[in-house]
Amino acid sequence: MKPLRILTRLLTSILMAGPSIALAQVMDSSVGALKITKMADGLEIPWGFGFLPDSSVLVTDREGILYRVHNGGKAAITGVPKVADVGQGGLLDILIPRDFATSREILLTLSRADNRGAGTALVSATLSDDFTALTKSQVLLQVKGADGGRHFGSRVREASDGSLYLTSGERGDRDSAQDLSNRQGTILRVNRDGSPHADNPFLNQTRAQPEIWSYGHRNPQGLAIDHTGQVWAVEHGARGGDEVNKIEKGANYGWPVIAYGRNYSGTRIGIGTSNSGMEQPAFFWDPSIAPSGMMIYSGKLWPEWQGDMFIGSLKFDYIARLDGSPKTEQEQLRHETTGRIRDIREAPDGSIWFASEYEGALFRLTPAP
Repeated sequence: MKPLRILTRLLTSILMAGPSIALAQVMDSSVGALKITKMADGLEIPWGFGFLPDSSVLVTDREGILYRVHNGGKAAITGVPKVADVGQGGLLDILIPRDFATSREILLTLSRADNRGAGTALVSATLSDDFTALTKSQVLLQVKGADGGRHFGSRVREASDGSLYLTSGERGDRDSAQDLSNRQGTILRVNRDGSPHADNPFLNQTRAQPEIWSYGHRNPQGLAIDHTGQVWAVEHGARGGDEVNKIEKGANYGWPVIAYGRNYSGTRIGIGTSNSGMEQPAFFWDPSIAPSGMMIYSGKLWPEWQGDMFIGSLKFDYIARLDGSPKTEQEQLRHETTGRIRDIREAPDGSIWFASEYEGALFRLTPAP
């Protein structure tokens, strides 16, 4: 986005931060009707969001703006680190840690320029007491840059011990996902200061990056941790082969040696769908749905959905619900508001929120009366 356009949108947001017109509609589901309420709109590409202790919400706009949604309106926050606005890159995910009330710290992921191009970065910052500005921003980790604007990955989640899991796409360089000497095509595990976690599998392996937890990933844009502490990820395949993966320490998920999809030209990828020492997906889609955003539900408002996975589709404009062992797609939650889902999360009250490119909006699902 051009600097003048960013400035214009910031000023507009500040001047027109009052309540927006509420949208309440109904979506059918296996547990009855769901009430859909629009919580904010006017975003360019909402990418990630998180809930603050005061019930307000921070939302990233990929174009480089961070908003606070509160009392029916939204306001832009100043001091957001500069992003490399290239292709699929920009301001991406956000994590509000459990200790935010005392630390005031938030974590952002974004594409950041270096002398090689742009790479996925993890950044910490302090949110001011009046919720209007970020200060003390610090780059905790950066994946080396690459040319082009594809496959930044870029979801971040907090484990029970306070460590962080971060997804990194292979940036279109397929073979890099099998190369432990770089962080592309991996899921990383780091401490809050960006240092490698003590339990990481490749800490003492020569030439391996010590932050790597798993590798062989293409472009993981969904990440979730279930109630047992198990990490799950969802990633884009090529033409077919979008995968849900159960993430294990040190495991190789095969890209681009094995895959359930094909090249966009129709030719085979790698050697087929299996290989010794490489993990199989817990579930895959063919054709691709272009998955982005992932949440595992607690069952707070809908007990029937306890432990189920909810994953947004960028291609077919619905929310997929997965359950069972093995995992299967049980349901497609679909409505005009579910156009190109970027993120989906459970709020503290058990409601389900999703960020959609439909009207550039944030929506909330609750049981319909």
